[in-house]
Amino acid sequence: MNPFSSGTRLRDMIRAIRASKTAAEERAVVRKECAAIRAAISENDQDYRHRNLAKLMFIHMLGYPTHFGQMECLKLIAHSGFPEKRIGYLGLMLLLDERQEVLMLVTNSIKQDLNHTNQYIVGLALCALGNICSAEMARDLAPEVERLLQFRDPNIRKKAALCSIRIIKKVPELAENFMNPAAALLKEKHHGVLLTGVQLCTDMCKVSTEALEYFRKKCIDGLVRVLKDLSNSPYAPEYDVSGITDPFLHVRLLKLLSVLGQGDADTSDAMNDILAQVSTKTESNKNAGNAILYECVATIMSIEDNSGLRVLAINILGRFLSSRDNNIRYVALNMLMKAISLDSQAVQRHRATILECVKDSDASIRKRALELVYLLVNKSNVKSLTKELIDYLEVSDPEFKGDLTSKICSIVEKFSPEKIWYIDQMLKVLSEAGKFVKAEVWHSLIVVITNASNLHGYSVRSVYKAVQTAREQETLIRVTVWCIGEYGEMLVHNSGVLDIEDPITVTEADAVDVVETAIGRHSSDLTTQAMCLISLLKLSSHFPSCSKRINDIIFQYKGSLVLELQQRAIEFNSVMGKHSKIRSSLVERMPVLDEATYSGRKAGSVSPSVLTSQGAPLKLPNGVAKPTSAPLIDLLDISSDDIPAASPSDGNFLQDLLGVDLSPASSQQVSGTNQIQKSGTDVLLDLLSIGTPPAQSSSPALDILSSGQNGKSSVDSLDKLASPSAQVSTPLGSSSVMNLLDGFGSNPSVPVAKVNGPTYPSIVAFESSSLKATFSFSKESGNPQTTVIEAQFINKSPNIFSNFLFQAAVPKFLQLQLEPASSITLPASGNGSITQKLRVSNSQQGKKSLIMRIRISYKVNDKDILEEGQISNFPRDL
Repeated sequence: MNPFSSGTRLRDMIRAIRASKTAAEERAVVRKECAAIRAAISENDQDYRHRNLAKLMFIHMLGYPTHFGQMECLKLIAHSGFPEKRIGYLGLMLLLDERQEVLMLVTNSIKQDLNHTNQYIVGLALCALGNICSAEMARDLAPEVERLLQFRDPNIRKKAALCSIRIIKKVPELAENFMNPAAALLKEKHHGVLLTGVQLCTDMCKVSTEALEYFRKKCIDGLVRVLKDLSNSPYAPEYDVSGITDPFLHVRLLKLLSVLGQGDADTSDAMNDILAQVSTKTESNKNAGNAILYECVATIMSIEDNSGLRVLAINILGRFLSSRDNNIRYVALNMLMKAISLDSQAVQRHRATILECVKDSDASIRKRALELVYLLVNKSNVKSLTKELIDYLEVSDPEFKGDLTSKICSIVEKFSPEKIWYIDQMLKVLSEAGKFVKAEVWHSLIVVITNASNLHGYSVRSVYKAVQTAREQETLIRVTVWCIGEYGEMLVHNSGVLDIEDPITVTEADAVDVVETAIGRHSSDLTTQAMCLISLLKLSSHFPSCSKRINDIIFQYKGSLVLELQQRAIEFNSVMGKHSKIRSSLVERMPVLDEATYSGRKAGSVSPSVLTSQGAPLKLPNGVAKPTSAPLIDLLDISSDDIPAASPSDGNFLQDLLGVDLSPASSQQVSGTNQIQKSGTDVLLDLLSIGTPPAQSSSPALDILSSGQNGKSSVDSLDKLASPSAQVSTPLGSSSVMNLLDGFGSNPSVPVAKVNGPTYPSIVAFESSSLKATFSFSKESGNPQTTVIEAQFINKSPNIFSNFLFQAAVPKFLQLQLEPASSITLPASGNGSITQKLRVSNSQQGKKSLIMRIRISYKVNDKDILEEGQISNFPRDL
């Protein structure tokens, strides 16, 4: 017999393929076999059709094309015998998918097999339909599947339930046809049928609100009873797993209860007792028991509030953290991160155990535990937690120090109770892991030091002592060089000594030694060397006795190959030699850096206080991601009280900001052929890349920026704008600077709300393709600083939103209180809404307008959706 004829057995073909020593030999074997199969197909060989299809399936699994054999599947399915149908349906599921047009030809054959008298053939048809069913097939065959949910054989009912899940996912509107049969499956005694029935009900609840309400009313008592019987059932060998009866059914039942309990207090109350029973009676020394406990905890966290149950659930997670199984500890940390927004006090009780997880040998557990510790930090425990983390920083693995350093720096910056503690902790971090510290961190440290006038001496002595033991930490060296340059005389003269300090003796030569060592290090980069040169210039004025030595050090860099260092050395050498009379004024101390302005530019000046709709206070970034963009009013600081607003005659403030001339003549020169002047608003919008300015000019913002004054950067201009002496003028065509910023969020026309006292127009605060949020305003009598905002959320999409959560953050001059939302389920297509009240107190009423950053999260078809936005179009006088 030809080894590659259609009569070759499957095992012989597999043996020939496996005997191939190279990929080319394998391709040759497959090519010859495919040619033999094509010949058999063209000859309509019925004797070996099933064998040829089996070979094609193996070839398909190897990755070779087998489309030429798709019709053979349909021919075998149309055969009357069970063996042929079995191979045909297997080939159908493997070689085709729901996108194939050929699939439409098999619909009639599947319908006939669903009505077949042989239950095994019915099972084959259900199995195939559950795997490759398309929307069209689902509509055509749904009645047959619905009928089979009541079939006499439990295996057929089980397969019909699984097939129904596929159908309702493809065509959600068919879910209402399956509600009664699905509810009947929940009364089954056969665990296989019950398991699939529970899964069918769970998926129906996710795609249909009608099904969700139906199961809440009709089935909740039965489900609680089933779970209770299952939990109390005696030993059953058929379903026993590690001494626990059917843990798979346990988990599915708990998942369904979780879906039913979300947003419904009555349903949640009905399941409280059984959840408490499962939590306390399930053994945790086996993996099956841990799986049930974990799912029980997830259910407790998702249903309506019950503080006692939540404490019990968090205690279970605390026990998980003590397990020796890394997987159990990891899922416990994940769940605790979700639980902290619901009951932070209960999670705080397990703080010591969580801290131990930070020191775990497993990298995944370390990172997750560190994120959880970060969420646990507050004003009361920041010192103890920071000490633990810094102690561990000394012995942690190098690959983990980056993450750990970042979290410690963020914690210290956010929750520092006093500046001296902030300085001490930052120096410890710089000493232990300075190379992992980002630039903005040591920049912030310098800003804090300049603002703490009573700590200048303490700071320079602290960095001097720190650098003696950590000479290889680049960022620590930069801070030390900067401090010595600014406050070197305080270091030498021991000025401003605090009671907590140990006295040290430092000479002028010692101070210069530190800078000379730093600039001479082979590993010092350009930034460090440039800072050292500036520091030496300043020290030459503070320490006249070391002036010649300093001049010699600087002179060495006049021939540097790095242009920046060469230029600085030449200029500084000239200042010291030829312009000594003005040197003292040139090297005066840096003016105090505006801490609020620096923080505003770096973090957006958004207050760390955030309230969720449950009323639980959180801390940014603890539990809530940082805003992706800063509020523009605080970013530019143009609404600050200390900046007088100039009249329009003083000129356009963008001219000062950008250093360009925005007069009509200048604008025409920049734009070339364009004769239309570009407004100041357009330039600012282009500069900040926000909004869509009116299409009035084709002149790009880059052309305008390129016409600015030489040597003047946008950062310098921003610094000038933020300074007390800055003059802010009104842009052309705009009534005020604030209107310019408020104008880029176009606001649809909305009705005016009826309120107590003055009336304020309602605004569309947020709108996307699927969600719309409208704010209406009113004032409390006798308290003009407080505004009551009623937020109304409308779902524009055809899908129901569940787990709806609204969060908001405001700047520091505002205080925000959120009341609970009217619901956590938002009906589809505008057939209802969610309302929620907010109270905002404005301490700068009349001076600063309201501004708010919002975050809205919800679930659609079991998928988490997150939307964010910034609201700056509030009425001016709120």
